[in-house]
Amino acid sequence: MGQKANPRREAENEASAIGKMIRVSPRKLGLVAGMIRGLDASKALAELTFSTKRISRDVKKVLQSAIANAENNHQLDVDRLYVAEATVGKALVMGRFRARARGRVGRIQKPFSHIKLVVRERDEERA
Repeated sequence: MGQKANPRREAENEASAIGKMIRVSPRKLGLVAGMIRGLDASKALAELTFSTKRISRDVKKVLQSAIANAENNHQLDVDRLYVAEATVGKALVMGRFRARARGRVGRIQKPFSHIKLVVRERDEERA
């Protein structure tokens, strides 16, 4: 007598994972997301592993979570997965103050971001 199950938001051949409150600006996270968008899942993991960007470790965790969701929850073939979507959004911005000369203050902004990765299974004819 509980609540009805929510309908599935993705298609049958895709799975997603969301990383919230990642401590980096959306602009910097967007560069890393653009780097892996459209790549095969294994190539995207390799790109993130050897990337010099600090935030690529967090994006790699989200990508591994999306791959695990596809394999365990939706029974998709891991070898045929690719990063279909990588969207970045703005979260909150913490404000801090730093003392400056003559009694003034300098505002410091510490932004947070969200990222959503959608992995999709390639069709048979393209594989």
